[in-house]
Amino acid sequence: MRVVIQRVSEASVNVRKEVKSSIKKGLLILLGIEKCDSSEDVTWLSKKIAQLRIFSDDKGLMNRSILDVKGEVLVVSQFTLHAKTKKGNRPSYIRAAKSEQAISLYEEFIIVLEKEIGKTVKTGQFGSNMQVSLCNDGPVTIFIDTKNKE
Repeated sequence: MRVVIQRVSEASVNVRKEVKSSIKKGLLILLGIEKCDSSEDVTWLSKKIAQLRIFSDDKGLMNRSILDVKGEVLVVSQFTLHAKTKKGNRPSYIRAAKSEQAISLYEEFIIVLEKEIGKTVKTGQFGSNMQVSLCNDGPVTIFIDTKNKE
């Protein structure tokens, strides 16, 4: 699994020109699922995100987690995070999971992350054309790949 995590002061996702979900202070998570991903990736990544200290404390240091600041989370599926661009100019998505597997892991990720943070996770609409808006706070943007664990 790959994620791009952005600390935001607000974010929203529209589907067919209607707001599907929106959040205030928190995390926008773009989630890409790969063929070889499993429930182990879901568990590790959810725990990592819940404990990731990327929110500022009173001294302006990034010492607080989403749990500490009681922030919101918006998860948007994004298979393009697994784009391969080595050959030619058209990205290949051969490593991205097929819909059946990806939907299952996407839904599991949301459930596990909700348990980790103790609140509802907002979402986009899996497999749809979405317009994502955000105000990146910082800016803070973190990339995590469960295969590298870094």
